[in-house]
Amino acid sequence: MEDLKYADLVLSSNAIFTGLQESPFRGSVAIKDNVILATGTREEVTPLIGENTKVIEYGDQLIMPGFNDFHIHLFLGSLSQQSVHLHQAKSEQEAAEMVKEFADSRPHDEWIFGFRWYHVYWENKTLPHRSTLDRLIPDRPVFLFNDECHGAWVNTKALELLGINDETPNPPFGEIVRDKNGKATGFLYETAMTFASEVFENIPKDRQVELLENFLKTSARLGVTSISDMLPLPGLELGNLELYQEFDEQDKLTTRVHFLAALDGNLDRPKKLRETFQSDSLKFSGLKQFLDGVPIAYTAYLVDPYADKLETKGDTLIPIDYVREWAIEADRENFRIRFHACGDGAVRLGLDCFEAVQQQNGKRDSRHTIEHIEVIHPDDMNRFGELGVIASMQPEHMAVARSFANNTYRKRLGPEREKYTWPIKSLQDKGSTIAFGTDFPVVGLDPMTEIYRAVTRLHDDGEPEGGWNPSEKISLADALRAYTIGSAYGTFREQELGTLEAGKLADIIVLDQDLFRISNEDIRNTKVVLTVKDGKIIYQTSENKEV
Repeated sequence: MEDLKYADLVLSSNAIFTGLQESPFRGSVAIKDNVILATGTREEVTPLIGENTKVIEYGDQLIMPGFNDFHIHLFLGSLSQQSVHLHQAKSEQEAAEMVKEFADSRPHDEWIFGFRWYHVYWENKTLPHRSTLDRLIPDRPVFLFNDECHGAWVNTKALELLGINDETPNPPFGEIVRDKNGKATGFLYETAMTFASEVFENIPKDRQVELLENFLKTSARLGVTSISDMLPLPGLELGNLELYQEFDEQDKLTTRVHFLAALDGNLDRPKKLRETFQSDSLKFSGLKQFLDGVPIAYTAYLVDPYADKLETKGDTLIPIDYVREWAIEADRENFRIRFHACGDGAVRLGLDCFEAVQQQNGKRDSRHTIEHIEVIHPDDMNRFGELGVIASMQPEHMAVARSFANNTYRKRLGPEREKYTWPIKSLQDKGSTIAFGTDFPVVGLDPMTEIYRAVTRLHDDGEPEGGWNPSEKISLADALRAYTIGSAYGTFREQELGTLEAGKLADIIVLDQDLFRISNEDIRNTKVVLTVKDGKIIYQTSENKEV
């Protein structure tokens, strides 16, 4: 009985960042069962150490809350880890050859999947054609997501199996791209990807189990103890909730999953999901919808025309009246809503919808959210704080081009709008809660890349000097908070997660160095040496020092 007052595990270090202070302090964190028993100086925690308490000393290594990635696509990201990645390709032909090499290495895969090609970085900057894939892979279906996962390049075999022919009509809010003769070129845009729904649903269960297990291992290694899984993509909803539930019931879900379903005017299914999924590790978290595309492809919705294509300012994916009405109905039923909005016009539309929601239904603690906010109109900056809207942002996206000289956003937006790209500091200063994530697999899952971008705003070539829009850089402490307590607030779990405080769930990580004492460049080289979720060690390197 004496052990009841003692900790099961104590982690000690000269650098503990609880999220409540601006810098780390020397001390210890005591864990009992699945909660934090105490955080404080070593002297304060020592009385909680009994003969059966495991004590680990970490010297100058940083102890902090587990990362909470506020925006990923779990199934898609898991699949990407066993697919061909094409971001290095410099041309359509080179990309196709990479797909052929990968396909030959996996002769038993029925479908060949790939990710991260982008024609805007190819030499000719034109959309690819199915014939290039057909010449190398004529007999197996190929499905290749582009870098933003808003479109897919497929071969002729895939079109046949998907039932797409010359007479197939475009789905609402999507396009089967065709040539001047009406023949499908092999590019499916936005909701046209819905033709592949059954392909992903029919991936064998044993492979889906393997994909989920690999994801959980990766997230543990990277210190990601919670995620928001954005199941909806344009035309697709990817994620096996039954499998997630099996893992949860078997205590194998080592990353907390907060998932979202589509906001589409039908609330019957979301109501059932909300009733069914409410465990500590698997929770329904709200509804999501796309308001626009992305600036690089001219599909983001802007307030004013594109600087390098004056005939367009993009468009909304779904008619404005639909989106507004869906939002009002969903809010009336107490659902939280998260809108994908990259362009300043889409951001304004999202804010307009949330304002209409408050006017119709009254104010409540809704924590509605706008995703990405790659550019904002200055007139809308104050509205996030005024409406209580969360800004969900992914800093790594600002450096999707490796060199600053190749940053396409500058050409698309022009010098005036460029000043309002990824306005993290401005939104923070105006009272908005900031929550960080990756949008995995659009970029990798490693939080260190996002932290690095947020505090430096540099591209991989180290340019521009001082950072892109340097006034939007935030402090390291604020970046870590956006990735922990900011995301916890975004999932209505700030009383349980996000800081190292007594009574909170013990989701804790240890880094191999103190981020507060290293150069910014070294942030990206930082690794996790320990990950604890619910008081259990789920990842540990051999460098740990038990005393």
